[in-house]
Amino acid sequence: MREIIAIAIMVHEYPFSVVEDSIWMWAFQYANPNFHKITHKTARNDCLALFEMEKKTLKKLLESVSKISLTTDMWKSSHQVVEYMIITGHFIDAGWNLQKRVLCFVKVPAPRRGIDVADAIFKCLKTWGIENKVFSISVDNASYNDSCIRCLKENISLSSKLFLGGSLFHVRCCAHILNLLVQDDLSTIKDIIFNIRESVKYINHNDARLKAFCDVVEQKRLKERKLVIDCPTRWNSTFNMLSTALKFKTAFASYKEREPHYNYAPLLEEWNQVEKVCKLLEVFNLATHVISEVWKVKKILDKEIEDEDLFMREMVGPMKKKFDKYWGECNMLMAIASVLDPRCEFHMVSICFPLIYSKEVVDENIKKVKSSFEELYDEYVGLCLQESTSSVVNLDDNISSSSQFNTSVVTSFDEIMSMLREKEVVSPIKSELQDYLDEGIYVPNTNSFSALDWWRNNNMKYKILSKMAADILVIPISTVASESTFSAGGRVIDEFHSKLNEESVEALICGGDWFRQKYNVKKKSKLHVELVGLGSSSSMDSFTS
Repeated sequence: MREIIAIAIMVHEYPFSVVEDSIWMWAFQYANPNFHKITHKTARNDCLALFEMEKKTLKKLLESVSKISLTTDMWKSSHQVVEYMIITGHFIDAGWNLQKRVLCFVKVPAPRRGIDVADAIFKCLKTWGIENKVFSISVDNASYNDSCIRCLKENISLSSKLFLGGSLFHVRCCAHILNLLVQDDLSTIKDIIFNIRESVKYINHNDARLKAFCDVVEQKRLKERKLVIDCPTRWNSTFNMLSTALKFKTAFASYKEREPHYNYAPLLEEWNQVEKVCKLLEVFNLATHVISEVWKVKKILDKEIEDEDLFMREMVGPMKKKFDKYWGECNMLMAIASVLDPRCEFHMVSICFPLIYSKEVVDENIKKVKSSFEELYDEYVGLCLQESTSSVVNLDDNISSSSQFNTSVVTSFDEIMSMLREKEVVSPIKSELQDYLDEGIYVPNTNSFSALDWWRNNNMKYKILSKMAADILVIPISTVASESTFSAGGRVIDEFHSKLNEESVEALICGGDWFRQKYNVKKKSKLHVELVGLGSSSSMDSFTS
């Protein structure tokens, strides 16, 4: 019973003191009359013990993993004067299942320079025994990350070969880059955004205002029944608020005539600006969820920079400049990943690159992708040859040692099989790449397609390429996986539990993640937007449903 309680505390992010709640104790004693009350200290010790047990299990799993990619980010608690680092591992298990685990949630002491962060990351890698298995690390564009990754790359390359000379090791968060572009966009209409945000707050302040606005909505015969207020720090949440408010623009104007104290209604010209901004942000919103849509961002920026509206040209200018800066160089990781998608192969690169890059460099970038892909494949061929040769040597050693005790064990068949294995090792496996490209693109029968599943089903046919695919396709191109843990950190280290020590915090954050994965429990999501119901007293249910 105590184990179940500890798991529940970690999975659902309850405070340790929940075990001292009378209702909880009544429920457990009702279910099991022999259950004895426990204190929050006992609950904490139980959680720490379970955390250590599960850590050993996960460490055993990671021993069988060939490569692992990481995401990492920093988070500052609003209730503790410290900064935490989160490291999340992404890997493919033996069953070709994509796995994600929080490996580390620890304090990083000041001054938090790049080398300090690098030391903290390497310490985590050593703890898990994966310092020689790291394929890539995805980070945001914080200034210290360049020196951090450079230091890590130097340390890891001393004992482990990095593919393509380490050019795939440092992955810049694409979502963060898109966010930098969008913030330029939103800053041009910050006063309008403020008015729309305050409008939603004003209307939702009490039932009388809500009913008055609902009456206007009814009169205008608008089909929409929801207003949305944003989380100001998340641009996609602001986009959601603006695009929803656009549907009520006539209602806001009429409401102003009825409510003398309402002073936030945007003007018609401002609504037109919001509409143009939302049209632009819609493309960014799609690119954030489907990164292959980045070329559309480039396309719309090139289009809007030529717009006859001065407002659009001035807004898009800084965005295009930043886009060209971050995507000016060939994004090798995304290009190689697209080639490993059997629906695309090299066709995606051939189609999208002319849309993203200038005519002067597009051919050069396409050639660079092809040569890098072939070089990467050659490195995997060499790696597989090395592993296979090593296994053959071990087999011969075993045969030799066993023959000392029983000469009848070694037969001509054993020797022939050993020679066949050596021949299989040096067979022309380089033809795999050509076979894959010659086969043509794969056309799935349904919209639901997983490239990883395709490689799992074809891993016997493409032994080398499937290893490449498993390592490349698992690489996160954003740090969202790590950032999502910060919301859990905020719930665990709230104003009532600001004195939790580092050991307890890591056990709750990491343990909660591991047990949710183990028991397939979905974490209760906290919406970044607040849905505000609109409705008259006679139809409130239909408006707020």
